[in-house]
Amino acid sequence: MRHVSEDLAEHLIAAGWKVITVSEKPGKLERTIDMASTVWSRRHSYDIAHVEVYSGLAFGWAELVCRMLYMMGKPFLISLHGGNLPEFARKWPGRVGWVLNHAMVVTTPSRYLLERLSHIRKDIALIPNPINLGAYEYRKRSVLSPSLAWLRSFHNIYNPSLAARVIAIIKPDHPDIKLTMIGPDKNDGSLDQFRQVAAELGVTSNIVITGSVSKDKISDHLNTADIFINTTNFDNAPVSVMEAMACGLCIVSTNVGGLPFLLKHEGDALLVPKDDPEAMASAIRRLLDDPQLAAALSENAYIKSRQWDWAAVLPQWEALFRMK
Repeated sequence: MRHVSEDLAEHLIAAGWKVITVSEKPGKLERTIDMASTVWSRRHSYDIAHVEVYSGLAFGWAELVCRMLYMMGKPFLISLHGGNLPEFARKWPGRVGWVLNHAMVVTTPSRYLLERLSHIRKDIALIPNPINLGAYEYRKRSVLSPSLAWLRSFHNIYNPSLAARVIAIIKPDHPDIKLTMIGPDKNDGSLDQFRQVAAELGVTSNIVITGSVSKDKISDHLNTADIFINTTNFDNAPVSVMEAMACGLCIVSTNVGGLPFLLKHEGDALLVPKDDPEAMASAIRRLLDDPQLAAALSENAYIKSRQWDWAAVLPQWEALFRMK
């Protein structure tokens, strides 16, 4: 699935900035080599670098690049992502502290990460993940059909099998329930596990798996549904949820990581404990049975999404890059 940094590069180029992007290599080793070699070989072609920082193995890539930039005397700013980054920082305080404190600017799209990592660096800038509102067709929901959408990569941290378990709970009351699963397979076995769980629970016929879809088709796929479910175990400020809000879907999400900072329970979404199919099914039933609640969540979600449009967010990025 397309990442927000790719959209940022395109918008900066359209605004007249010269941008070098790296890396599109699929393999972890190949990507690391590409990042490091580009940072060095094109050092005379850029004035400032932007590095995205995640937890786990991905942190190592960012750390390597940041240390290279520091040794070359190149200023860099970093963006913090990933709901598990605070736990990673707890385990590796020295490594995370070095990266954050040697960056010219530290940004994050999530107040959750800003607050959880403020003890390392106090001046973290909050810049939301942007979306192009014009690319999403808004439709206010009220009387809902039992049609659900899920938009993520098939990966264990996003717990896709929870979706199949939820469908199985609701199906006896709504045998025509439909779930559209949108997103690529990350090849960690979670897609196979999902299919096995769906088959065992007898809900395979209620589920459509689209695979990866282009960005310009996201709105069309989301608007086949009335309810968006977010099943993740870890999260930060997921663009997928923001896209569903821009379309006016009613959101039911796990209450993990940055999600309670992004969503207001019973204001623009319903939040439930992670990996709890009964709780998520109950929230979905509540929306199906209460058109007034559904209409309020749908409208409020759309209103909130308007603050994330590129027209509002891009100038914030340009101001940071001009600080160099």
